[in-house]
Amino acid sequence: MKTINRIILKNFKRFDSFDVKLNEELNIFIGDNESGKSTILEALDIVLSGSRSKVESLGLSNLINKSVIEDFFSEGKSYNKIPRLEIEVFIDDSGNPELNGDNNSLGINSDGLCLICMPSDEYSSDIRSVLQQEGENFPFEFYSIQFNTFSGRSYSSFNRYFNHLFIDNTQINNDYATKKYIQKLYYGKADSGQRSSLENSYRGLKEGFKENSLKVINKGLDYQFSLKSNSKSNLENDLTITEDAIEIENRGKGRQCFIKTDFALSRNESTIDTVLLEEPENHLSQNYTLQLLEKIKNSGNKQIFISTHSNMISSRLGLKQCIMLNSSGKQSTKLSDIDDSSSRFFMKAPDNNVLQFIMSPKVILVEGDAEFILIEAFFGKIAGCTPYESNIHIISVGGKTFKRYLDLARDLDIRVVVITDNDKSYVKNVMNNYEDYENTNWKIFADENDDRYTFEVCMYNDNQSICDELFGGRKKLSVLEYMLQNKAECSFRILEDKIEEIKIPDYIRSAIEWIKD
Repeated sequence: MKTINRIILKNFKRFDSFDVKLNEELNIFIGDNESGKSTILEALDIVLSGSRSKVESLGLSNLINKSVIEDFFSEGKSYNKIPRLEIEVFIDDSGNPELNGDNNSLGINSDGLCLICMPSDEYSSDIRSVLQQEGENFPFEFYSIQFNTFSGRSYSSFNRYFNHLFIDNTQINNDYATKKYIQKLYYGKADSGQRSSLENSYRGLKEGFKENSLKVINKGLDYQFSLKSNSKSNLENDLTITEDAIEIENRGKGRQCFIKTDFALSRNESTIDTVLLEEPENHLSQNYTLQLLEKIKNSGNKQIFISTHSNMISSRLGLKQCIMLNSSGKQSTKLSDIDDSSSRFFMKAPDNNVLQFIMSPKVILVEGDAEFILIEAFFGKIAGCTPYESNIHIISVGGKTFKRYLDLARDLDIRVVVITDNDKSYVKNVMNNYEDYENTNWKIFADENDDRYTFEVCMYNDNQSICDELFGGRKKLSVLEYMLQNKAECSFRILEDKIEEIKIPDYIRSAIEWIKD
């Protein structure tokens, strides 16, 4: 089985530079919106297809990284600094000498394919003329589009080296996408000789229909009915897929998604090397999604790439297979890339916490339910909006696991604020405990007064009359003792009855102001 082991992007869409090593069987790209999940699948699709027309239809103005173009103009529009777009796909030993060479950015001997879009020397004078013009007119039209193997051999959609399928369930109602999907399956199932024979038979049947069946109504007519004979009216374009004699186009969106993906993943479908799945959960019920995950687990004979937001997909298929991206960063990370202890921890931790953290550009970490219940309301009182309107997520984790999340934040460039207790020693439990975790992208907040050692103590000291009113009158427990023994319930009571009157502890106010800014 041919497998892709690495992809390198240069100046492609949101990535000015990107390099990721891939898993042999399954790769799940997870991240928030605009993190680059779909971009990676699109890059693979372009290179594996070898289709110049696909690049032209997408448009180089939409493919070349916007920031690098802005930098080009700000640095003086030098001809020698015009940016190139490059996509390199490294392949495990394929046994095909045409793929092998060192024509890649790493200069290493490997099997591989690449796309290079660069200014064409043939039009150098035209390009220089464009660059001399006033304003910011970029010479996209004078770029060459080259598909090459690492041996330096050119290839195209007519002699490509990988048979792959790209299934985008967000575009399931697109007739063109459905037609191209069926066409790819057909090309995978039938070789060129079989296709020629089938096309010949199909044309013969159409001729027979014209001569025999249409003759009845054409008799005596000056202008006669016939069948189209152009290139768009052939077997390849008329083919469809059916289930129980119902054409796939007439099935519901969810069923269409399932059938397409199931067909591509089938163990009997040995002609497809690589399957790219864009949000496979789209339009699927939970039951269909679970069935689909079993199909993915058992496919076995092809490499699969998935982009998703789904907790279910990443957790059911395994976090070890996940490649994590975040919109605030330009690189990816795997659990295997971070500290061994933290990696093992996240593989056992609740998946929803890990994935929510990964998909958040900014995060407030708190260490208990009591803080979690009130922090959103606190944020609203201080910022005048919800944290989610500011693209900030609140996650409750155990206090001893904060460092695990900071390890992950370092690799994904996530901005994090930690709100914690000082546990009766601010110097020991906050300053010294986090001295190896200094970073401008995150900050630890706790009350510096050791007597105010936990959230409930701070809330009581700052809001004694309110707390006495809500929780007083007990014979065996003082108000503070009751709050310490019933943390979540007391926070909920404050939220329901007194949130407008409550004074927010200073360290929490400072934390919210820091992450908001």
